[in-house]
Amino acid sequence: MFDSVQRDLMTPVAKPPTPAAARPYKPVFSILATVIVVMGALWLGALAWTRYDATPWTRDARVRAYAIAITPEISGRIVSVDVHANQTVRRGQVLMRIDPSDFENALAAAQAALAADEATARMKAADASRRARLPSMAVSAEAQQNAAAAAQAAAAAVMGDKARVAQALLNLRRTVVKAPVTGTITNLTLHAGDYAHAGSAALTLVDARDIWVTAYFEETELGRIRPGEAAKIQLLADPGQVLTGVVQGIGRGIAVSDAQTSAGGLPVVNPVYSWVRLSQRIPVHIALDHVPPGLFLAAGMSATVRIVPGHGR
Repeated sequence: MFDSVQRDLMTPVAKPPTPAAARPYKPVFSILATVIVVMGALWLGALAWTRYDATPWTRDARVRAYAIAITPEISGRIVSVDVHANQTVRRGQVLMRIDPSDFENALAAAQAALAADEATARMKAADASRRARLPSMAVSAEAQQNAAAAAQAAAAAVMGDKARVAQALLNLRRTVVKAPVTGTITNLTLHAGDYAHAGSAALTLVDARDIWVTAYFEETELGRIRPGEAAKIQLLADPGQVLTGVVQGIGRGIAVSDAQTSAGGLPVVNPVYSWVRLSQRIPVHIALDHVPPGLFLAAGMSATVRIVPGHGR
């Protein structure tokens, strides 16, 4: 027992830890961090407001291009289709051929009628010239006038025959349908053996050389859009690619269902069951400045457009 008491007395007593001195600069760092966070939040808020409210933008935009409906000018059976779907063709390239048999026959008939009428015209012209040289005792003035009129009629018939020959030759040339512009064949369903009707579209050619974007902006934003201002376009198919363009113009009208008229001539006004008024969207034409090589663009692709006020041509 004595030994245990002696050991307890010899064991050093642990001193309580000295409290750490308070850092006088800790509140300064806390205040500074708070100020930085608040300023960052304000900056991000201002940036978001500028991006989404101060500058007109829309996600409702479409890539547009001219679609040329290839319409035969004559009717006939198609004997060959010289292109395939999605093929790029150049101006003047043969697209399809129509059976030329009927038109070759029409040309031959017109040429034959021309030859016959030319012979008749020469005969009547010679007769009129001969009668005109005869004295009045040998031929009456009426006969001379009749001969001259017959010669003129025969000459007019020749002119008509020449016009028919030219038309027959033109129709024969139209049996070979060629591309009017350079572009890409799309939605091709035509096949050899089909019947082509004059004035009816047989196939469609998209002119990819002239592509633009039509952006549909709410009418409340049109006051901040001016022709000539710059625009930035992001395609839904390639969000990382930003294209630049310029506003060429703003549409002056859209279709309105209430503008229709009834059988009695009165306007048709649809009843409205809500007090909510939705902003109409007006098309804005945007021309692309430059299309990077290799970028695929197709008419109808979706895009996001942002107008950059104060920047443009």
